[in-house]
Amino acid sequence: MGSDGRSTLTRGQGTPHRGRTGIVSGYIFRVIREQLGHTQDSLAEAFRVSTDTVAGWESGRRPLTSLAVGQMLAYRHRLLRMGVRPVLLCALDNGLEADVLLGSLLDDGPTTDSPLGARVLQRDLVEVLAWPLNGITPEPMRDLDLSARPRRGPAPARPQLSADDRRQFFRRVRRTAEEARGGDFLLRRQALYLAGYDDASDTPRWLGRQQHAERPDDWLTRWLAARSIAAVAARQGDRDRMQHFITTTLEDDDAGEAANLNYWAYWIGESSHLQPSDEFIATTGTPSWHGHKLLQHLATGLDPDHGFFDLNVHTLWALLAARPGLLRASAAGSSLRHRLPMLLDGTEPTTRARRELEGIRYAIRLAEA
Repeated sequence: MGSDGRSTLTRGQGTPHRGRTGIVSGYIFRVIREQLGHTQDSLAEAFRVSTDTVAGWESGRRPLTSLAVGQMLAYRHRLLRMGVRPVLLCALDNGLEADVLLGSLLDDGPTTDSPLGARVLQRDLVEVLAWPLNGITPEPMRDLDLSARPRRGPAPARPQLSADDRRQFFRRVRRTAEEARGGDFLLRRQALYLAGYDDASDTPRWLGRQQHAERPDDWLTRWLAARSIAAVAARQGDRDRMQHFITTTLEDDDAGEAANLNYWAYWIGESSHLQPSDEFIATTGTPSWHGHKLLQHLATGLDPDHGFFDLNVHTLWALLAARPGLLRASAAGSSLRHRLPMLLDGTEPTTRARRELEGIRYAIRLAEA
């Protein structure tokens, strides 16, 4: 370990692509420094490192992922004492993991070793990982004015991959998905999900070929494959696939409805337990999650212009049907009650979505009676 806290590992010892594996965590670290009101010089003094080291962390030239775990923990504790918002530290943690995933997908090693298949990803990590790919700011940082602080010269408005690295990333994601076919389903499923962020003209066609190649032989794998196909298609602007998924895989299928709720609850972080496989999704009986966070997420995310609108409406309807008591213990009901007239009369929902929105309105009336 160097005197400024940097790892002394060389590339040959396992540090991949210095300068390309720290862009996300480095950007979030810069935001944290600016929110604290520090310059690079003053933060370097507080951390007892050189100003060049802080600049290297923020640019990704000296990736934070190269720091020893103990040193990174010490810096996190110091940031807490300095008054950083805990939500930003959580974003930094996700940024570090996102950089590891990005680094692995920018390397040319075996795709079977990819950490992308190590666990089922959750929304907070995926939003941070996708930030340099789609330019959408992760939710914990959306209320921050990221351009408010004066800086020395121009600075990017978000973590950015070079054009070459972006092409390399999506080439590797595609190769990972192709080579995982018939083997690691979780790795393939999550690689296909990330491939859907590629705005290349051939992406829909390539995804279509991959989806037609799926031949799952068990219920859960078929269910997840159908959901993944619908999700990627919705992100590409094809809402018919999502309609088909709801009609054929959720409606009138208790196991499918339970799996959908379990998936959503894990995705938005109802459970703090990380899952190494998809098997938990098929859990039946009383789930371990409460539903308050899921209710709030679904209630605030009803956007008629979003490709997931119909799935959000159906999931909210199914959640309230399974747990009507949630409305009595949440402020989400009042917000929903005010929004429902606009959703019903100011838009043109499908017949099923309209029926479910009416059911949600009735559930709110019962809860408020």
